[in-house]
Amino acid sequence: MGPDTDTARFAEMAMPHFDAAYNLARWLTRDPADASDVVQEAMLRALRFFGSFRGGGSAKSWLLAIVRNTAIDWMRANRPSQIAPPPADDGDPLENIADQGDDPEAALIRASNRQQLDRLIADLPPEFRECLVLRELEELSYKEIAAVTGVPLGTVMSRLSRARLLLQRALVRENAQ
Repeated sequence: MGPDTDTARFAEMAMPHFDAAYNLARWLTRDPADASDVVQEAMLRALRFFGSFRGGGSAKSWLLAIVRNTAIDWMRANRPSQIAPPPADDGDPLENIADQGDDPEAALIRASNRQQLDRLIADLPPEFRECLVLRELEELSYKEIAAVTGVPLGTVMSRLSRARLLLQRALVRENAQ
């Protein structure tokens, strides 16, 4: 197979997971522009090492592991200390939240709840945030998360449990105020 065939196969395998790659990079870097840079570099790395992908596992897990490692490398080079608070969302807070049957008040309440949850997830320690995003937003199995993060299955389960507990406590604390 020639380089053009490999590139076409790579695009066919990777492009369905591009949004997941960006989503993970955004949660890890906490910045949309930085996430774009990370995903671009990760895709180049993935293309370069596409020959090592045997297809035995999940293509999504393989790609997200590369995105995760690229994000970690990027953060070490650009932000050796922990990232500052998450950026304000530049998008319209009502974008993509209104159902056809929603009244404006219900749409605003859902937008407020979504923003609160996004902020609380962003405030989680990185190892918990990463596992929660991979499980709840990207719908990876525990086994796939272990492959992406490079930690044992038991650690994934522990981190998810702890992330959910921390998130629940933060929600209760905020809603009690």
